[in-house]
Amino acid sequence: MLRALQQLTLDLFGEAPPTQPAPDAARTNGAPTSPTKEQAPPSPSAVADLQAAPAMPLADAMAPARFTHPRASRQARLGHAFVDYEFTRVQRKSIGFVVAPEGLSVRAPRWIPLRDVDTALQEKADWIVRKLGEMRERQQRQESQRIEWRDGAVFHFLGEPITVVLDSAHGAGGAMLDAGADGSGRVLRLPLARHAGSAQVRDAAQAWLMRQARRIFIERLDHFAPLLGVAWKKVSLTNASTRWGSASADGTIRLHWRLVHLRMPVIDYVVAHELSHLRVMDHSPRFWETVESVMPDYALLRRQLKETTMPRWA
Repeated sequence: MLRALQQLTLDLFGEAPPTQPAPDAARTNGAPTSPTKEQAPPSPSAVADLQAAPAMPLADAMAPARFTHPRASRQARLGHAFVDYEFTRVQRKSIGFVVAPEGLSVRAPRWIPLRDVDTALQEKADWIVRKLGEMRERQQRQESQRIEWRDGAVFHFLGEPITVVLDSAHGAGGAMLDAGADGSGRVLRLPLARHAGSAQVRDAAQAWLMRQARRIFIERLDHFAPLLGVAWKKVSLTNASTRWGSASADGTIRLHWRLVHLRMPVIDYVVAHELSHLRVMDHSPRFWETVESVMPDYALLRRQLKETTMPRWA
């Protein structure tokens, strides 16, 4: 009965296929393998290194994972994890789950008792914990790719690396993109002194990227709108944490400015996706048929977008 009440909100990554249990031993033609005479035993030095390596305390290895939302108000034990989640009562007909970079949010109608919320959490425990783990790994990858904003910093524009060069001599003309002196790659010359602070460099690069984003988005919206038989009225740049874009029935299109890091075909997919919502305001089969009418390879581009990890912008 409770399942019929649930409307589960999936995050950007969607459902992953169930994993298969690992076999007890590696097998060849159905039989477990065993060491052969050609396999040399480990060297004494390798054994010594292994014995000298510090072992992880058993308590740490067995400690349950913990995920905490900054606005958490309730906690649940889901499998081998403690999850502190944000819980809100809202005007809706079913229980909703959202896994975002900040953690798990649960929204429930006012008339559903807490015991039913707890039951719903347990029923979706595997999915929730898996998505929280994926989100944590994604954030760790973002952190590892953090850009150090200085002379020589590198970021991507339309899928290609761009090197930042601080050059106060170009102050009159503003930021300028060129091929670079040695032809090794494109260079973004920012009118800043070599000793400029990281925040100043970051803000100048962001301002240039946002100008390019607006120009490119308008160009691509004007390209796809006639093909889809729709008219857009306004484009806004966003910095949303979980959405690349959105569309309103009044013709307003919102697109994440950092899409300009990606290849043009991926940008085109997002633009076509949002414009298609001006014809079909849901994700029904008819909506995807509309997207496919102008982007035949949308499924591949959609998967590439989901697999994208943006470096943390700080």
